[in-house]
Amino acid sequence: MGILADIFEYKCPCCGGAINFDPNAQKMKCPYCDSEFDPNAFLEQDKRLDEQTPDEFNWNEKVGQQWESGEQESMNVFICNSCGGEIIGDENTAATECPYCGNQVVLSGRLSGVLKPDYVIPFKFDKKAAKEKLKSYVRKKWFAPSSFKSENKLEEIKGIYVPFWLFDSDTDAAVSYKATTVRRWSDSRYNYTETSYFDVYREGSMRFENIPVDGSSQMPDDLMESIEPFDFKEAVDFNTAYLAGYLADKYDVGVDDSINRANNRVIESAGDVLRTTITHPYHTVTPISSSVQVHNGRAKYALYPVWLLNTDYRGKKYTFAMNGQTGKFVGNLPLDIKKVAALFTGLTFGIGIVVYILGTIFGAF
Repeated sequence: MGILADIFEYKCPCCGGAINFDPNAQKMKCPYCDSEFDPNAFLEQDKRLDEQTPDEFNWNEKVGQQWESGEQESMNVFICNSCGGEIIGDENTAATECPYCGNQVVLSGRLSGVLKPDYVIPFKFDKKAAKEKLKSYVRKKWFAPSSFKSENKLEEIKGIYVPFWLFDSDTDAAVSYKATTVRRWSDSRYNYTETSYFDVYREGSMRFENIPVDGSSQMPDDLMESIEPFDFKEAVDFNTAYLAGYLADKYDVGVDDSINRANNRVIESAGDVLRTTITHPYHTVTPISSSVQVHNGRAKYALYPVWLLNTDYRGKKYTFAMNGQTGKFVGNLPLDIKKVAALFTGLTFGIGIVVYILGTIFGAF
């Protein structure tokens, strides 16, 4: 009996405490908050969970294409001895700085041993536009160090093609939600709050295309997701000519190692799609379980354009990135302690003057 009781333990939707069947009320009753529930609601939920299909992800991991004869001869690989980053440049690229840590990179040899990209989205913003975007961003930050606003610092921004694995799939998904509505009223003595709980279920089929997962360990995943989306409609078949004047990151995270992130993005996106079908004006809607099956999954390899500036300030790294297609910009800035101190001193001085004036006025009466 103890084993069965453990197996069929239910949680109160209101407070999360363990609830039991109350023979007197003929309902499920919570001993902690006294909430009561129809047993059939839990039976329906159990039935649905028993019938729910486990997550399943079927991806075709064959991706990319081989380089044609002579194509790789025009490209060199540079390696950073500081952070280990490997970048690709055309035959006219001289020694340059690493776009990830700012240290000098050295030529390590010709490009080899990597797949040829299927697609590339060409840069739509040149270096001048990227610098103006960064300059405008920094100008609005009063407490940014002056060194961040110098022309020399802005000149360090670099255009780089970032490797992305793009995943397509047909997806079946089902999500169970816990929803609530809240009603409040008052009388002459008390304020009342009534919370009603609902079991909401949604399922459907959908198709996702070009779910991006960056293939560079040097590029922070959250940074790349912050400058999304990229418009794949403007992608073209890869041609080495698009690399002229820019750098390209050499992928070091393979498609097979990127599938888990793709799965997570499919699960999140499928949940978002199904959530939009819940149109009833609930006050809260919380997912409690889900089931996702991916069919006909395949991946493509593409290069996406990014303007990047990495810089150190007092031993801490700061990164700025701009979507080279849309111009979307993200970044973080340090605080200049001297400027903050000067403002605080000014505020203190101003408050002191106000106090002195008020004291003088009221002292005259």
